[in-house]
Amino acid sequence: MKVSIITVCYNRKATIKQSINSVLDQDYPNIEYIIIDGNSSDGTQSIIESYSDKIAHYISEPDKGMYDAINKGLKLATGDIIGLMHSDDTFYDSSVVSKIVNTFLMSSNADAVYGDGIYVTNDAEEKIIRNRIGGQYNFEKLKSGWLPLHPTVYIKKSIIEKYGYYSLDFKIASDTEFLLRYLFKHKINIVYMNEYVVKMKMGGLSTDYKRVFHVLSEDYRIYKYHNLSAFKAVFQKKILALTQYLK
Repeated sequence: MKVSIITVCYNRKATIKQSINSVLDQDYPNIEYIIIDGNSSDGTQSIIESYSDKIAHYISEPDKGMYDAINKGLKLATGDIIGLMHSDDTFYDSSVVSKIVNTFLMSSNADAVYGDGIYVTNDAEEKIIRNRIGGQYNFEKLKSGWLPLHPTVYIKKSIIEKYGYYSLDFKIASDTEFLLRYLFKHKINIVYMNEYVVKMKMGGLSTDYKRVFHVLSEDYRIYKYHNLSAFKAVFQKKILALTQYLK
């Protein structure tokens, strides 16, 4: 089973190397690694190019934002299953992809797999700030603002081809629309893997505190678009996140 992993980036000189190494250090042998850069100007491109012999596809050109870049990667991907590695993040350990593949193999009817993640400080100490445990999937939880942690979700390519790419109508929270479309609208079969998948550094596009109100606004529009109780879902989603920080 081939796994395509997509990293999108723009001016991530400080973190892109550790993200790339995190993918290359995986013990699973059949990985297609794709990097889409938004024409960085800070030296990011030079770092990526130093790994050229280990990257299956690399594009550096202007784009319309993160989700446009992800869509470019999805169109290039040839793996049986596809996932993301954001340029500020790393895998939890070197066996994550093997565990994801094993979960797909043990759950033959799975369209997607997801797991757990941790948010850490954006420094060398990487202190844990938030413990993001996904828990077993339940369709009803979607109505209360629950969603799997986006970077832990791996989806079959055939399902992505069937239900489409990320919407460019949302600049920060298109992953929320993507997951709701797949889980709530199309009711794909998603399986929980009780394992940590990713370490996410605070300060990325969706975790930047300066953008929190923009995220809330987009989330509200997305839940309303999918005919869900938008205020209730967004409120409960944020309350759930707060409890994870407190823990």
